[in-house]
Amino acid sequence: MAMRLHIIARGKIGRSAEAELVDRYLKRISWPTRHSEMPDKGGDLPSSDSPCKTIILDEKGEQLGSVELARLLERWRDDGVREVRFLIGAADGFDDEARAGADKLIAFGKATWPHLMARAMLAEQLFRATSIIANHPYHREG
Repeated sequence: MAMRLHIIARGKIGRSAEAELVDRYLKRISWPTRHSEMPDKGGDLPSSDSPCKTIILDEKGEQLGSVELARLLERWRDDGVREVRFLIGAADGFDDEARAGADKLIAFGKATWPHLMARAMLAEQLFRATSIIANHPYHREG
């Protein structure tokens, strides 16, 4: 069974240019995908398939290259992980407890990005990672 890529983000993306980008990239991914939204505060995470891994997008996270992300997803898939959840927090981000509970923290560089842009960038990176795994020519090392 294929591994699901699940973006779980705080806040509403609504009908925006960023929402169109997220949709465009998620539709291009051949793996199962899901995009869930949560309120800015409170609420429970959507239920999960087991086993799953959690990646938090956080300014304190590791800066992974596209190939590194692809290899991580490929390894987890091959190890039988059913779902990888990518959590994007509200304006205040995540506390130390949430960070400690994640399997991996990643950052998109040292700059601070608006959450809607981070969602669009994540969707693109997931398309790129699955393309790398499939040996599709979308990604070019340079």
